[in-house]
Amino acid sequence: MNKNELINKVADKTGIAKKDTEAIVNEALSQVIEALKQNEKVQLVGFGTFEVRERASRSGRNPQTGETITIPATRVPGFRAGNKFKDAVKK
Repeated sequence: MNKNELINKVADKTGIAKKDTEAIVNEALSQVIEALKQNEKVQLVGFGTFEVRERASRSGRNPQTGETITIPATRVPGFRAGNKFKDAVKK
Protein backbone atom coordinates (compact mmCIF):
# COMPACT_ATOMS: atom_id res chain seq x y z
CA MET A 1 0.00 0.00 0.00
CA ASN A 2 1.34 3.41 -0.89
CA LYS A 3 0.38 6.81 0.54
CA ASN A 4 -2.36 7.47 -2.03
CA GLU A 5 -3.93 4.08 -1.38
CA LEU A 6 -3.86 4.79 2.36
CA ILE A 7 -5.56 8.16 1.82
CA ASN A 8 -8.23 6.56 -0.38
CA LYS A 9 -8.97 3.83 2.18
CA VAL A 10 -9.17 6.27 5.09
CA ALA A 11 -11.43 8.58 3.06
CA ASP A 12 -13.72 5.68 2.14
CA LYS A 13 -13.92 4.40 5.73
CA THR A 14 -14.52 7.81 7.34
CA GLY A 15 -16.60 9.50 4.67
CA ILE A 16 -14.25 12.49 4.72
CA ALA A 17 -13.34 14.03 1.37
CA LYS A 18 -10.10 12.73 -0.12
CA LYS A 19 -8.63 16.23 -0.22
CA ASP A 20 -9.29 16.70 3.50
CA THR A 21 -8.04 13.19 4.29
CA GLU A 22 -4.83 13.88 2.39
CA ALA A 23 -4.28 17.05 4.44
CA ILE A 24 -4.84 15.12 7.68
CA VAL A 25 -2.47 12.28 6.74
CA ASN A 26 0.21 14.73 5.55
CA GLU A 27 -0.06 16.78 8.74
CA ALA A 28 0.10 13.69 10.95
CA LEU A 29 3.28 12.55 9.20
CA SER A 30 4.74 16.07 9.42
CA GLN A 31 4.12 16.15 13.16
CA VAL A 32 5.90 12.81 13.61
CA ILE A 33 8.89 14.14 11.66
CA GLU A 34 8.95 17.41 13.62
CA ALA A 35 8.88 15.55 16.93
CA LEU A 36 11.76 13.32 15.83
CA LYS A 37 13.74 16.39 14.77
CA GLN A 38 13.35 17.63 18.35
CA ASN A 39 14.66 14.24 19.57
CA GLU A 40 11.24 13.32 21.01
CA LYS A 41 9.69 9.87 20.85
CA VAL A 42 6.30 9.48 19.22
CA GLN A 43 4.41 6.69 20.95
CA LEU A 44 1.15 5.43 19.49
CA VAL A 45 -0.12 2.96 22.07
CA GLY A 46 -0.83 -0.41 20.51
CA PHE A 47 0.80 0.57 17.22
CA GLY A 48 4.39 1.40 18.06
CA THR A 49 7.03 3.98 18.87
CA PHE A 50 9.01 6.15 16.48
CA GLU A 51 12.34 7.36 17.82
CA VAL A 52 15.74 8.67 16.80
CA ARG A 53 18.65 6.31 17.29
CA GLU A 54 22.34 7.09 17.31
CA ARG A 55 24.45 5.00 14.95
CA ALA A 56 28.11 4.87 16.00
CA SER A 57 30.91 5.51 13.55
CA ARG A 58 32.29 2.40 11.95
CA SER A 59 34.81 1.32 9.37
CA GLY A 60 33.86 0.22 5.88
CA ARG A 61 35.43 -0.32 2.49
CA ASN A 62 35.28 1.77 -0.66
CA PRO A 63 33.90 -0.76 -3.19
CA GLN A 64 35.86 0.78 -6.08
CA THR A 65 39.30 0.92 -4.48
CA GLY A 66 39.00 -1.51 -1.57
CA GLU A 67 40.38 1.24 0.68
CA THR A 68 39.25 1.19 4.32
CA ILE A 69 37.21 4.28 5.19
CA THR A 70 35.53 5.58 8.34
CA ILE A 71 31.77 5.98 8.12
CA PRO A 72 30.82 8.82 10.48
CA ALA A 73 28.31 8.53 13.32
CA THR A 74 24.79 9.60 12.41
CA ARG A 75 21.23 9.80 13.68
CA VAL A 76 18.69 7.46 12.09
CA PRO A 77 14.93 7.03 12.53
CA GLY A 78 13.77 3.87 14.26
CA PHE A 79 10.45 2.14 14.83
CA ARG A 80 9.54 -0.40 17.49
CA ALA A 81 6.22 -2.17 16.94
CA GLY A 82 3.66 -2.28 19.76
CA ASN A 83 2.13 -5.50 21.06
CA LYS A 84 -1.27 -5.06 19.39
CA PHE A 85 0.46 -4.40 16.07
CA LYS A 86 2.70 -7.46 16.47
CA ASP A 87 -0.27 -9.66 17.40
CA ALA A 88 -2.32 -8.42 14.42
CA VAL A 89 0.51 -9.29 12.02
CA LYS A 90 0.96 -12.77 13.54
CA LYS A 91 -2.64 -13.76 12.82
